[in-house]
Amino acid sequence: MSSLPKVTDSTFEAEVLKSDLPVLVDFSAEWCGPCRSLAPIVEGLSRDYAGRVKFVQMDIDESRQTPSSFGIMAVPTLIFFKGGQAVDRVTGFKPKAVLSQLLDRLAG
Repeated sequence: MSSLPKVTDSTFEAEVLKSDLPVLVDFSAEWCGPCRSLAPIVEGLSRDYAGRVKFVQMDIDESRQTPSSFGIMAVPTLIFFKGGQAVDRVTGFKPKAVLSQLLDRLAG
């Protein structure tokens, strides 16, 4: 599906909440068509923002606890974390320009 590094319920705290960089978490699923459409955009953004924003992917079917704790009701959902806190969220397919604006704010 995605070439982004994967996080799981057991690695989420260390990889996302304790990250020195802002983090974009792509909550998705193998069976999700819009997730597959969004994946190349997010992967491209991960290259554009390398060193400024960390990008990871979480499969909601493999890890259920974390998506549930953040109230994920639909995929794809992107949650932007800074300093261990969820600061923004986007649900559904969004064009690259919209995501770039959010990332610019996040990366500050």
